[in-house]
Amino acid sequence: MPATDGNHGRSVAHGAELVGARAAIFVHAGVSDERVAAIARFGAEMIRVAGSYDDSVKGAARVANERNWTIVSDTSWPGYERIPGLVMQGYTALVREALRQMPAPPTHVFIQSGVGGIAAAVAGHLAIVLGERRPVFTVVDPARVACLFETARAGHPVTVPHGEPTVMAMLECHEPSLVAWRILSRVADAFMTVDEEDAVAVMRRLANPIGTDPAVVAGESGGVGLAGFLKAVADREVKAALSMGPESRIFLVNTEGATDPGKYQEILGLSPEDVVSRGAA
Repeated sequence: MPATDGNHGRSVAHGAELVGARAAIFVHAGVSDERVAAIARFGAEMIRVAGSYDDSVKGAARVANERNWTIVSDTSWPGYERIPGLVMQGYTALVREALRQMPAPPTHVFIQSGVGGIAAAVAGHLAIVLGERRPVFTVVDPARVACLFETARAGHPVTVPHGEPTVMAMLECHEPSLVAWRILSRVADAFMTVDEEDAVAVMRRLANPIGTDPAVVAGESGGVGLAGFLKAVADREVKAALSMGPESRIFLVNTEGATDPGKYQEILGLSPEDVVSRGAA
């Protein structure tokens, strides 16, 4: 059982179905009905709690302790680190697959962060396999919920206050994973934030590509790494600080498709199917 904004819970529910196990998934008040339904289709018991993602994490931990259930979380806290570490190891599969398909390793990586799990997994794995050739690694947070940005600024894990919700719902986390921060504090080179309009702009850009570029369905949180790159490359000082130039090779990860198709169409005026068919054409 985990707590989820939508993505991790869906993968756990699917995995449980594959092995014949039961899954109970905690979701908070801000998780849309479409995302809940997508998880429930795998047979999971859905438990909605009041409050934020962090409240659902605490609720899941409390119930797991009461009922002797196993938490399969993508975030960690004092005394609970092994399973989140295994989840992060799973994320490295996408890095290995990407490296096999690249003619040369990336020079720069921009990747979005919620609690920091996938960012830390990608950064840590690339640092291990590439060594001195490792890319410059930039972590990108939503400006409204910048828990890793503020943690990096403070030099230790911090909890950011609750405020206005962000459209980047999968990244709306107010405190970092301890395991993730332990890695990022050693291997990340920069931390930055992007605004709401930046996230929407890259959704639109990916859905409406230029020239022969393929159309990509990216949810509200999926293209945030691209938003960070575009913001960085447009700022002369930031671009220079990150040593980006004409020969740079940028690696990005789309971490979310249209997990809420209704919301996706509301934002872009296009359904995910419209975008996919456009890319096929």
